[in-house]
Amino acid sequence: MAPLPPSPPLLKRSGSGSEWSAVVQRNVKSSLLLLLVLSAVFAFSILYSSRGLAVATSAGEALAQSPLLAALDMSRRVPGDDVEGQRGRGQGATAEDNVTPEQSAPAAISLPSANSSAAPSSAHEQNAAGPSVQLEEKCDITRGKWVREPNGPVYTNLTCPMLPDFKNCQKFGKDPGHLYWRWQPDGCELPRFAPERFLDVVRGKRLAFIGDSLARNQMDSLLCLLSQAETPTEVHTDAFDRFGTWHFPAHDFTLMVMWTEFYAHAVPVADAQGKPTATFDIHLDRLGAEWTSRLPGLDYAVISGGNWFFRVNYLWEGGRRVGCVNCGREANLTDLGVPYAVRRVVRAAVEGIARCKDCKSGLVTFLRTYSPDHFEHGSWFSGGTCNRTAPLEEGEVSMGSIGWELRRVQRQEVSRVRGSGGRRFGVLDVTKAMMMRADGHPGAHFDARWMRNGSDCLHWCLPGPVDMWNGVLLQRLVEISPPPPPTVR
Repeated sequence: MAPLPPSPPLLKRSGSGSEWSAVVQRNVKSSLLLLLVLSAVFAFSILYSSRGLAVATSAGEALAQSPLLAALDMSRRVPGDDVEGQRGRGQGATAEDNVTPEQSAPAAISLPSANSSAAPSSAHEQNAAGPSVQLEEKCDITRGKWVREPNGPVYTNLTCPMLPDFKNCQKFGKDPGHLYWRWQPDGCELPRFAPERFLDVVRGKRLAFIGDSLARNQMDSLLCLLSQAETPTEVHTDAFDRFGTWHFPAHDFTLMVMWTEFYAHAVPVADAQGKPTATFDIHLDRLGAEWTSRLPGLDYAVISGGNWFFRVNYLWEGGRRVGCVNCGREANLTDLGVPYAVRRVVRAAVEGIARCKDCKSGLVTFLRTYSPDHFEHGSWFSGGTCNRTAPLEEGEVSMGSIGWELRRVQRQEVSRVRGSGGRRFGVLDVTKAMMMRADGHPGAHFDARWMRNGSDCLHWCLPGPVDMWNGVLLQRLVEISPPPPPTVR
């Protein structure tokens, strides 16, 4: 939100205190007139500031709409001989890939309606759920640059036993130059990831990544990073590889991934033959039960998303369609825009977590901000490429990209949530850093059995720039962890 314009000065007095007293004593009527003038100026100051706030909010809400490609979910292959890597995203998805086992899932959670404003509408709303418990960030990683890292990554494609082939870019011939960079924040250091330290911090805890295939991308990265200190045991993976659990027995640490495209309850729209399409009905007032039912027991949650909104979707509330996204001039529907839809579902998610009755009171939730694609000259199946071999310079990053707007929306909704019962919320702000890493995607460097005649400029190679997300996560966890007990001598 833009800063408020300065209020005009109330009134400038002249003369000493004794002269002022004399004037008041000599002329009571003048004193009363002066008080009236002061009151009028004060009222004008309040009105002026309020107007400035309204203008700032209105300007901030203006959306620079620009098209973005629909995100494909290139999940790992399901067990067996299935070689189709598409899981319900874009043109290459099959009807079966879009089906979610809704019938066996618990009922979706209902939530109060949330308006689209960026901030609480009143002081009562601000204080209704208790004091703010937003996590303090001791190192601001939002500003910085990529610098050379001669030591390379913490792991390689040969030292991570659970690296999925689809992210194994080196195996399929990608230039290794993207491996020798690290993010250098302005004014502080982001330490090199230390697997042993991460495992010590999360000893006895349960952490889950909640989101789409980019959340899975981050989880795969963390598995590879931590496997350099301890080999995890796979506890569970579902048939679609969307929900999984791994355990690090030496540290009693459990790592999970939970799939959700939108946070909200969403159902694929059926075509004329009754088959699911790539379009969804998104219910803004109901959270999806697939992930919310798994929240109890967690100590840490990392939520993320946004890319699935860049397709035609319909927005529902109160049992009826209230608008759409990317629907063009469809009759009787208003295209409310991607930022509006993202704001609504992020608000529902963080408020739902804050109000979760069965969750641990000390649950800490981080929102990982929007991660952009870098398609050039086309899209997934139309000649799109991402063949750059070095990070972009800051001047090459478009400040008008809708990615900045989504980042702003996400940060605002985390800032406005008010925790209760010790709930804490923080942000892993990686948007700028990832906007500069057009060199870090698989592109065409993957096993062609996973996606024929396609190019992936959305997901991230492993190892690669995505490992930085877990470096930021470790930094935040260290900042909020209690200090170790003093050594007894």
